[in-house]
Amino acid sequence: MADLNQISFAGTFFCSAFAACFAELCTIPLDTAKVRLQLQKRATLGEEYGTSKYKGLLGTVATIAQEEGLIALWKGIIPGLHRQFIYGGLRISLYEPVKAFCVGGNMLAEVSLFQKILAALITGAIAITLANPTDLVKVRLQAEGKLPPGAPRRYTGALNAYYTILKEEGLMALWTGLGPNIARNATVNAAELASYDHVKQFVLKIPGFTDSIFTHLLAGLGAGFFAVLIGSPVDVVKSRMMGESVYKSTVDCIVKTLRVEGALAFYKGFLPNFGRLGSWNVIMFLTLEQAKKIFSV
Repeated sequence: MADLNQISFAGTFFCSAFAACFAELCTIPLDTAKVRLQLQKRATLGEEYGTSKYKGLLGTVATIAQEEGLIALWKGIIPGLHRQFIYGGLRISLYEPVKAFCVGGNMLAEVSLFQKILAALITGAIAITLANPTDLVKVRLQAEGKLPPGAPRRYTGALNAYYTILKEEGLMALWTGLGPNIARNATVNAAELASYDHVKQFVLKIPGFTDSIFTHLLAGLGAGFFAVLIGSPVDVVKSRMMGESVYKSTVDCIVKTLRVEGALAFYKGFLPNFGRLGSWNVIMFLTLEQAKKIFSV
């Protein structure tokens, strides 16, 4: 994440928020498919034959579009943009200051991978704590499509969802799933930012490579892969806890999932998750790097 210190904190926040929102807008259909796949087993346990409605990333996208219309693939986009503006803006703009703090302010010294991971864990935890209500509403809206045809919808939109949750469940309900959400987003943020930072640094040391779009593309793909590999288990738990309030706690969700579905359930939706996060990271980091250049000038 080079050259961020040439831009003001406000400029960095704006660039980060814009890049995150743009990536969210482009990839939320994949995120909707990922959430449906992660929630699928629980949704079908009570059915007579327990057959899987959704199969694979493209199959899930096609099924949603066919049964609910194309617009359903963008369910949750409003709170998704709310989330990315707050979470995406803060987690990246805070990364360099926190990394400087971790190395004692001596940014001329070589920053270790451990220090990069620590800085990203801290910024991810801070950012998602503030953005948790937006994440909750996004998942609730995305999960609505699995209700039986003709069943009444709980929410008419994002603002209605915020209001309904606040009215019926109380203020603290907006922070439902905060524990697994912090675990998931701090972990994924560490995997994304630290790996992007490290992969980009490594690629730039290879003769012939410059700080170009191709380098950003390679680093973005690396960031997406490591984020999914490390973050999938906590992502599944987070989606299940936020989708419906049927689990007593994070531990209860983990135990029931493990007992009923086995360990592989924690990697349910791995490929669509990588399709989502891989493309998301490529779009976000490419946009961020270009936005930074504009602000630097």
